[in-house]
Amino acid sequence: MKKTVAILVVLGGLSFLGWTIYQKTQEAVQGAPRRPQNTAVAVEAAPVVRNSIRDVGRFSGSLYPASHITLAPKIGGRLEKLLVNIGDRVQSGHLVAVLEDDEYRQQVSQAEAEMEVARANLQERRNVLETAKREYERTVALRAKKIASESQLDAAQSEYKAQQAKLKVALAQVSQKEAELKMAKVRLSYTRIQIPEDPQASLRVVGEKFVDEGAMLTSNAPLVSIIDIGRLIAVINVIERDYSKIRLGLEAVISTDAFPGRTFSGRVIRIAPLLKETSREARVELEVLNEQTLLKPGMFVRADITFREKPDATVIPQTALVKRNGSQGVFLADLKERKARFVEVKTGITEGGRVEVLSPALEGSVITLGHHLLDDGSAIVLPGEKPAPKTGPAKERKEDK
Repeated sequence: MKKTVAILVVLGGLSFLGWTIYQKTQEAVQGAPRRPQNTAVAVEAAPVVRNSIRDVGRFSGSLYPASHITLAPKIGGRLEKLLVNIGDRVQSGHLVAVLEDDEYRQQVSQAEAEMEVARANLQERRNVLETAKREYERTVALRAKKIASESQLDAAQSEYKAQQAKLKVALAQVSQKEAELKMAKVRLSYTRIQIPEDPQASLRVVGEKFVDEGAMLTSNAPLVSIIDIGRLIAVINVIERDYSKIRLGLEAVISTDAFPGRTFSGRVIRIAPLLKETSREARVELEVLNEQTLLKPGMFVRADITFREKPDATVIPQTALVKRNGSQGVFLADLKERKARFVEVKTGITEGGRVEVLSPALEGSVITLGHHLLDDGSAIVLPGEKPAPKTGPAKERKEDK
């Protein structure tokens, strides 16, 4: 029972203390001096101008080579020569590496010898067939004169047909040996690793080296990587808001921290047909010409893409925009009466601290500093002018946030 009474007493004391603090706060607020309504507010103004303005999307991404391949042998063996190093320029057909080829050369020699044997056997079969053919034709003539018997004719015919079959076998053996010789030569060619053909490649260089001379390699073991840096691909990610604005062929201005103050030209060449669910972003690729090879794959870049441009728009500083009673607008500076007039506006493109005004048509100057103290019709004073005398107190205006 005593604990309950003590708790109630403490709670009552805290409530009384909170009420006292609230009363003191209200008295301080009510007793604070208020700005008289007719007191001129010191402001700054900027003219409404007609100028060009662009809708520019700013994105970040990374550079990738136009093509990237890794050369590897199709067969195993010891690496006898590696003829390139990192940074070397290469072209299609350029010899990169040579594997030890003694075994494969021997296989080619053996296949060539077997091929010669098969061709000799084929020639022999043709000669035997020609002999069997003449014998058959002679036996047919003798049988017509009743000199040769029927059994002799059958035997000559069978021999002729047998030699025809053997000739076909010899022809097949020659074809087989030709294929084996071609295969042996192909395996021998695998010992020489060359740069593959690529008609679209502009400037190919060795990007990485993975092995040294003398290494024992297995098939498909990487040797070097070849990249095309004459053209680079800038990959950026575009959010849903900007995705509908992206079109093939749009020009882009590329910049990077590696070259401050310098820009490069780019062009949209591919747009992903989907947005990733995790990020709600789509992959967009831009082609960047790199004739001087200043840019390198892996660099972080920024891309400014101009979606549209208006050459003659009504433009005001973005700092002039304010909200009053839930509406967005600006305060026009009436320089004759030294008054501020609130005008609700509809805006368009925003670029670099400037805003396009779609409606209504604006002229004159807009207030860019001090408008948080203004109401429609408030007196203003510009820099260098003397403020108007006070005429009396009024209620304080509340600005909509």
